[in-house]
Amino acid sequence: MPAHYKHHSLSPSRHPSSPFGRSPSHSITLTTPRSVTFQQRFWVNTRHYKSRPGSPVIVIDWSETNGEDRLPFLDTGVGDIMARATGGIAVVLEHRYYAYFPIMRCCRWLNNEQALEDSANFICNVKSENINENLTPERHDGYTMVFGSYGGVRAAHMQVLYPDLVFGAIALSAVTHAELTNWEYMDVIRLAADPICSSNLFCATLNGDTPTLKDTEHTVLLVGGLKANIALLNYAKWVRENVVVLSPQDMGLTVEDCFGTNDDSKYQTTDLSQDWRPWVFQYCTQWGYLTTAPPVGTPTIISRLLDIDYEHKICVQAFPQGEYYKVPPLPNVTAVNVLGDYHIAADRLAFIDGEFDPWRPYTSHRAYGGAEEREDTIVRPFKIIPGVSYFFSLAKIKLWNDTLLGGVHHWDENGLHEGEKEPKKIHQIHSEIVEFVKAWLEDWEDPFDEAIV
Repeated sequence: MPAHYKHHSLSPSRHPSSPFGRSPSHSITLTTPRSVTFQQRFWVNTRHYKSRPGSPVIVIDWSETNGEDRLPFLDTGVGDIMARATGGIAVVLEHRYYAYFPIMRCCRWLNNEQALEDSANFICNVKSENINENLTPERHDGYTMVFGSYGGVRAAHMQVLYPDLVFGAIALSAVTHAELTNWEYMDVIRLAADPICSSNLFCATLNGDTPTLKDTEHTVLLVGGLKANIALLNYAKWVRENVVVLSPQDMGLTVEDCFGTNDDSKYQTTDLSQDWRPWVFQYCTQWGYLTTAPPVGTPTIISRLLDIDYEHKICVQAFPQGEYYKVPPLPNVTAVNVLGDYHIAADRLAFIDGEFDPWRPYTSHRAYGGAEEREDTIVRPFKIIPGVSYFFSLAKIKLWNDTLLGGVHHWDENGLHEGEKEPKKIHQIHSEIVEFVKAWLEDWEDPFDEAIV
């Protein structure tokens, strides 16, 4: 997240907490052999709400993190932008198990199907102590789901699977395609980075690959007659000063003790502090995205030692086979892709992706082949945010420079109180979102009006 959007707590007066909020009271019955319930939290922004036909409920259906991390999107981000433009209500809905991760035996109910049902159940039963009216689709205006990455594809799935509940959906940087490995993620970075920087990345030397560009002026002679690019030496120095020091060697711990991956017990602690576990469980079971080196013949900026066996190792270590559930030998990506894959589409379903988003190969804007070109229309928006190459090497220097910003991973979820001060490409896409959402709402028909005619 850009530095302009640091996490902050929002006061109850600005964003009143619903019963799902900091003291959650709502329980959802899971599909299990016995009745098991859990509490799902949400937060509401009513600062722009106007109680009238056409005022939508905008659900930021967040995904793989604690919901409190996403409250800024109710303050200055896409939730606030859409609510301000439409007089609607903006809500952050927390994904199951990300406020707390249940003990190991409950992992089997953490999957895409159950999470989608949670969102549908929320829409059908939502109540807020701050709004004295029926907020369900039975009486209220169209629900619009929105968010990015994993949350983005969930928004798309909701529009396709629950068209009677969801009026529209905006899928930002939505990973519509699940894949066992995601080597193309690093390849997008390689191709977008400064060419010399990319060529000099240390793994090109460690892997024995031939750099595509030789920067011979920055090669030094080491003891023993070995030659090395100074980029490699600089990286080694950085690792010593910033990573190795994290291992408290004065306690007798070795680098293997601190950073090794061979001790299974390190991955089997299941207390509530282990907040890394939920998403790891999800990618081990359904989503994949194991970050491996590219196929031989494709230049790499990461070590070729990062193969599928190494990357999948944590799935076996962290989630040993249980009595009631066994993690599959490899992620069952078909469970996700059967819902539409690259080709998922529906009326009032928008896809917005960044040109140089490392996740783009797994979105419906995939440029590597496999996803068809689509027309960008009001009813089916299909937009790409342009960027420029080598943004990675320059990002820290010119993060908010208009010549640079735009096409990366769901940056359009963020915003500023003074929208005109946003980077031009981000401000433009926000304007386009408002335009097509307003057009959608013109087609919304109040089912209650039909009932009383």
